[in-house]
Amino acid sequence: MKTKVVRSLREEIFPVDKVTENCHASTVLPVGETIVAAWFGGTKEGNNDVKIWVSVKENGEWAEPYSISVEGEELPHWNPVLYLRDDNAICLYFKYGKPISSWRTYYCVSYDGGKSFMKPEELVPGEKDGARGPVKNKQIRLSNGTVLAPSSKEPKHSAWKCFTDISEDDGRTYKHSKFVPGVRKNGKSVKMIQPTLWEDKNGVHMLIRSDAGRIYKSDSNDFGMTWSKPVETPYPNPNSGIDLVKLEDETVVLCMNPVGANWGNRAPLVLMRSFDGGNTFEEFFKLEDIKGDYEFSYPAIYAEGKTLYITYTHERKTIIYWEVEIE
Repeated sequence: MKTKVVRSLREEIFPVDKVTENCHASTVLPVGETIVAAWFGGTKEGNNDVKIWVSVKENGEWAEPYSISVEGEELPHWNPVLYLRDDNAICLYFKYGKPISSWRTYYCVSYDGGKSFMKPEELVPGEKDGARGPVKNKQIRLSNGTVLAPSSKEPKHSAWKCFTDISEDDGRTYKHSKFVPGVRKNGKSVKMIQPTLWEDKNGVHMLIRSDAGRIYKSDSNDFGMTWSKPVETPYPNPNSGIDLVKLEDETVVLCMNPVGANWGNRAPLVLMRSFDGGNTFEEFFKLEDIKGDYEFSYPAIYAEGKTLYITYTHERKTIIYWEVEIE
């Protein structure tokens, strides 16, 4: 089967260098007639002045971005993730601190469609081992009513490892799943982080970023509590973020950099679609077609009907927003 693009729209959420010197790791959420986007920005990733930034698109225009930060010690903020609760409140999760292995997870809530957020609070008070809740990609609501957050940890002295955080109260509290089993390639442990999730009649599935030049896949038959040993897919990955979304017709759309070298170029950036439950994917649209030493990275993707809502980092200078309507 082939995918037809019937409409597309590309925008900069803000002009290059007009908000912060550096920006990265966006998240996107359509809410009614508005679009909410968030990212982190400052002088450079990991610097203490890096905060979370939010902008809302309403009546065709992106509002002036505003910042969110944890009160107290000035430390870097990372990887925001937006989530719409059943009560229509918007939750914004993010990481705080350094090094990455000592991240704490915070969240804040908006009751006005993302135009403002309450004071950030720790998701799991006192936990400082790197990650709880979503680490980069969005949560999904499962058929059993629970919410599943894709997560991972990057300890200093051992392999990166993935897991899912499971919420039975719509994203307010979480319980930790078992870790995704480790795998080895060419005699070395494969580092795997930042999974992205979907559910179908065969269970819950994740595709995973890795340092082995390929995307990996793992499956769960118990709503994300335990996971199968990951297998290598044919799809390249330059050790950079990916994201996917399942559409109403059960097809899956994946956004990725088709580069198969560890710490390789993060360009181009493409959309792939699977018609067989995520077993095979075919490219159907190039968000960024240029190749070489460029950065179009860390995509976030959401869908309503056949319309895809996408954001990603553009050369660390702005965040790009796309709407892509497909058949």
